[in-house]
Amino acid sequence: MLDLTVIIKNAYKSGIAVPAFNVPYLPMVKPVIRAVVDQDSFALIEVARLEWTKFEAGGPETVAEEYARWEDPAHVRLHLDHIPVIDEDGRRVDYLAIIERAIDAGFHSVMVDGSRLSLEENIEATRRVTELAHRAGIPCESELGAVLGHEAGPLPPYDELFASGQGFTRVDEARRFVTETGCDWLSVAVGNVHGAISAEYKDKKKIAARLDLNHLQALADATSIPLVLHGGTGIPKDLVLASFRHGIAKINIATAIRQAYESALRETGDVSAARDAVYEKTRWLIGEYFGLTGVQPQIAEDGL
Repeated sequence: MLDLTVIIKNAYKSGIAVPAFNVPYLPMVKPVIRAVVDQDSFALIEVARLEWTKFEAGGPETVAEEYARWEDPAHVRLHLDHIPVIDEDGRRVDYLAIIERAIDAGFHSVMVDGSRLSLEENIEATRRVTELAHRAGIPCESELGAVLGHEAGPLPPYDELFASGQGFTRVDEARRFVTETGCDWLSVAVGNVHGAISAEYKDKKKIAARLDLNHLQALADATSIPLVLHGGTGIPKDLVLASFRHGIAKINIATAIRQAYESALRETGDVSAARDAVYEKTRWLIGEYFGLTGVQPQIAEDGL
């Protein structure tokens, strides 16, 4: 089984990105994996802490057990998404303990999110998790800058955020951060926003965000590691595909498939129908939106 670090590097060198699908509800795991396999593509199944504290994922061990029922290593791997040091409600999190649990459960990669810390604190927290992950032989993702959207309440006007560059990952800080932490992948803020998760806003249409590709390229040049785009849902297709040529090698998708599941479940009361909706949405995203049918970056170690 080819190492996930190599797979993401292959995607990075080839100018494509590996989609990573969040599963806030356990029944979503099977249809996402089935869609990836049927499209003969490659993707990550991922779960973030907020998806078991605010949704119904259950926890890292529960997701790992469900994943193991349907896994196909030639097409999918399991990633631990956002484990914050300080969460969206401003509370300190025992992040190392959670990440250790995920490693013990068999996750193939992990993420620590210290983006609400000072730069120095984020570097220290990320260095600790990177060392922990590398001892286990798996890669570590981190975040620098503020990818907004998970906080309670509405965002400020998006056009103001974008024009001001508020929360954007700084190039000089990114260069230092990657050098001092040794992280493998870096989640960056270049205009992207997360989907809302609060009860008042989670069912609303997501903001049509856009990306500053020039800033993204400057970050890619400064760091020379695969970059990650969080908040991939709702960004215009041409910008998403262009971002793959500017350093993005992993793209997270959460809102699109979560809302497909929730909407079908509300309308029918049938988990099977909700699973079917997730399957169809995932297949459409892989094939029609990303154009990744038949694309597997792990098959060629020198890139595609």
